[in-house]
Amino acid sequence: MRQIVLDTETTGLEVRQGHRLIEIACVELIERRPTGRHYQTYLNPDRAIDEGAREVTGIADEFLLDKPRFPDIVEEFLAFIDGAELIIHNATFDVGFLNAELALAGERYGRISDRCPVLDTLVMARERYPGQRNSLDALCKRLGVDNSARDLHGGLIDAQLLADVYLAMTSGQVVLDLGFEGAKETGGKAVVTPLVLARRPRVLRASDEELNAHATRLDALDKSAGGQSVWRKQETEA
Repeated sequence: MRQIVLDTETTGLEVRQGHRLIEIACVELIERRPTGRHYQTYLNPDRAIDEGAREVTGIADEFLLDKPRFPDIVEEFLAFIDGAELIIHNATFDVGFLNAELALAGERYGRISDRCPVLDTLVMARERYPGQRNSLDALCKRLGVDNSARDLHGGLIDAQLLADVYLAMTSGQVVLDLGFEGAKETGGKAVVTPLVLARRPRVLRASDEELNAHATRLDALDKSAGGQSVWRKQETEA
């Protein structure tokens, strides 16, 4: 199964007020495993960014002046997501903006729902943790996902974090390193990294050394979560 974890940044909060996309970022999972393949681009929205959006994203109007417009990248973006299940936090927001951009680019592009099913992790989190804060930062803290690098909202890092959060919420899987730390600045150009898949190894019984490493990892997650992480609780219950 192919899944795409997607995040966007925009000039403002209301698509009905003519706000536009300024960044799209996607991270690919196949059979619930990160492949290391991703797509990211900044966009020229042909309008000013609201002050609130500038403060949240750190993106300035001047930075976007030489970036492509959505119609320039629509074909490569759709080729990357076509047929995959999209995983989005607060999907109504992102899909609303994507559909608006597709409509402006041309009727032939249709809507996101014509191409991909969408899974909303905010809806999922509200069902699992009713009455609690379920922002991305709150979920990272609750599930022991390290978000210390998230000083500002950025599409690619938010997609990385959401991938970890989704895997944690749905399978109790240990947080995975998606391999983007230290990635070079792309200068706002779209990036699709090559897909490299390895043959799935056989499952072997853990050695004493591996069990000790696992215990050390759980200790680190407990510290990050400010108490018992979900993994420690599951192990205790088991």
